[in-house]
Amino acid sequence: MSILDLTALELGKKIKAGEITSPQATEAVIKQIKAVEEQVHSYVTLDEEGAMKRAKEVQAQIEAGTLTGPLAGVPAAIKDNMCTKGMRTTCSSKILENFVPTYTAEAVLNLEKAGAVILGKTNMDEFAMGSTTETSAYGVTRNPWNTEHVPGGSSGGSCAAVAANECFYALGSDTGGSIRQPSSFCGVTGIKPTYGTVSRYGLIAYGSSLDQIGPVAKDVSDCAAILEAISSYDKKDSTSVAREDTDFTSALVDDVKGMKIGIPKDYFGEGLDSEVKDAIFKAAEVLKQKGAIVEEFDLSLVEYAIPAYYPELELQIVFLSGFNANHLYKAKSRKAWIIHRCLAVSLYLQICCFREWSLTGQPTNIADDEH
Repeated sequence: MSILDLTALELGKKIKAGEITSPQATEAVIKQIKAVEEQVHSYVTLDEEGAMKRAKEVQAQIEAGTLTGPLAGVPAAIKDNMCTKGMRTTCSSKILENFVPTYTAEAVLNLEKAGAVILGKTNMDEFAMGSTTETSAYGVTRNPWNTEHVPGGSSGGSCAAVAANECFYALGSDTGGSIRQPSSFCGVTGIKPTYGTVSRYGLIAYGSSLDQIGPVAKDVSDCAAILEAISSYDKKDSTSVAREDTDFTSALVDDVKGMKIGIPKDYFGEGLDSEVKDAIFKAAEVLKQKGAIVEEFDLSLVEYAIPAYYPELELQIVFLSGFNANHLYKAKSRKAWIIHRCLAVSLYLQICCFREWSLTGQPTNIADDEH
């Protein structure tokens, strides 16, 4: 078996046992990145020199017995909306092209404390506003399984990197599906943790009331171990929760007897691919046979989810533009409300035009058919 075929935990065990060193694993994954990156384009920034230096430092600590965790020495990638001291953080936007943070996001710091070797920063939809990883100012990320397909988004770079063996695991962020959807598209495992479990300090916000940092890996065991490493109470994040039940790996047992699993009927309506629906219900049947209680229920509010979600985007656009957001929701009539929504869209189009102008040097006519 190749080093690259190992899961993060399998690699961690071999490093701890002295069968593989962290520099060897890091060198192997960098070689893989160079081999496939032109086709996949998972990364915005690759820190080859820094990763090799860090791998040697971590290896020395492992051999000295000061680093003993299950992920020590394992190379990982970070979505490019998490601050990393000394390494640029662009949010896949030209606006932040030269932004080099002076501090590191708390979740990334927790990984470093666990002995992670950070390879670089992964591509994403610009400012996490997208679901295909096609809106990055630094190019499109492709699905490693079929480069004619998208990897999903906005954490498409992280998920594609794991699927293409360009890292052993990665961190992504999820507001409305940005870890879960690309993980599904790329055939990897991703988790959006319960809000407040992982500190948002150092995460460049999209929707602060929904954002969460989470793991992307090859299997559930890896995700559980990574989530244990990054979970912590952080007073720098006012929404952080002091949880005591963060021993996620202890739940990895083949026993779901008595567990109650809900299936929201609202999600299985028009537009759902029958193959996807069948796969979900087959999984539910397996769980039922193992003793789980599977129940269908009606949320009754799903039709309002999108209308409620996208004003968050509008507010972000408004804040970026410098417009006074207080005016946006003071509309007293339907007509005024529509005008304010149109204004938000107009501001978004202006930002898009400015972005293209900054990239091409040519002003954009938004009346053109292609726009």
